[in-house]
Amino acid sequence: MVAFWIAHVTVTDEEVYGEYAKRATKAVQGHGGRFLARGGRHVTKEGTDHARNVVAEFPSFEAAVGCYESPEYQEALTYALRSSERHLSIVEGA
Repeated sequence: MVAFWIAHVTVTDEEVYGEYAKRATKAVQGHGGRFLARGGRHVTKEGTDHARNVVAEFPSFEAAVGCYESPEYQEALTYALRSSERHLSIVEGA
């Protein structure tokens, strides 16, 4: 069963966040993931609006969690934490 990363992000430093995005892409792809949505048009109907919304699909819940916990993603995350306010959930698909 597939799983998804669902992230809502407000970028505070574009340059540093760009480094995160580059590194995170490699980590996600290395764990069998692919991006379904990465930015783009959106409308927030409930809750706090974030300018950037991301959905990545993984082949399994374990792959999604494993990617997040991997050393390469944790390194990428140091850039995100310095350059954005974000919420990320890992959700198993139906």
